[in-house]
Amino acid sequence: MPIVLTAWISLHEWSMYTPMSEMRWLGLDNYDALGASGNFRSALWHTVVYALMVVGITLPLAFLLAMLLYFPSVRGRHIVRAILFATYVVPTIAVALVWGNLYAPGYGPLDQMVMAVGLDSVGWISDPDVALFSLALFNVWQMLGYYTVLLIAGLTQVPAEVFEAARIDGAGWWRQTVSIIIPLLRPTLVFVAMIAVINSIQVFDPVYLLTQGGPSDATNVLTFEIQRTAFQFGLAGQASAMAMSLLLVLLVVAGTILTARRVRGTR
Repeated sequence: MPIVLTAWISLHEWSMYTPMSEMRWLGLDNYDALGASGNFRSALWHTVVYALMVVGITLPLAFLLAMLLYFPSVRGRHIVRAILFATYVVPTIAVALVWGNLYAPGYGPLDQMVMAVGLDSVGWISDPDVALFSLALFNVWQMLGYYTVLLIAGLTQVPAEVFEAARIDGAGWWRQTVSIIIPLLRPTLVFVAMIAVINSIQVFDPVYLLTQGGPSDATNVLTFEIQRTAFQFGLAGQASAMAMSLLLVLLVVAGTILTARRVRGTR
């Protein structure tokens, strides 16, 4: 089982370029070393910031789009849903090629728009202060349609009679949203939030394809640090300890979200 093997390797010193028979037992030394590793702490911090940005932007936007695409009887809204969902099914490498050109300094469309209003080139993936945010925007664009479709599916489970009764009682759209939609949609919102957090923590492809962890390690997240430690530096034991730590983070996050949901559900 891969998880068991990874856990076993994390307790050893082993180079990826030597046979597994040459592993040397270290116990928990690899885990102790993570606390003193500046690269690991930096990658963990970047992962947390990235996840907060992605979830903080994506969840409100997905909820707003779901509301706009579910309630108004607008012709063609099913086509809009299909277009939104298409961003999720397009291969990441194809999306990365497009966004790499969008972020291109000087001649890229985003820089062209910025300079058209008299501002300097932003350096979307070359400025250490902006690069992580640029990757977060990439993820928002790619995943927004998927989360929107999930929330629309959740809205279909809310009985239409509830909204009709609210309208008869004189409740406006804001009161219906706050008092009816959000409480009844909470299980779906929690599920989407959990998926968004897990997806953000596991981010790898955009980092590998667009920035390689740069500039100046500004986009070096946990998954990329694990890959670099294992396959570039050959330190399989340390990389496995990082992978197990990442698994623990995912379990804690998922458990916290689910526990919070149960606590709120019992009130």
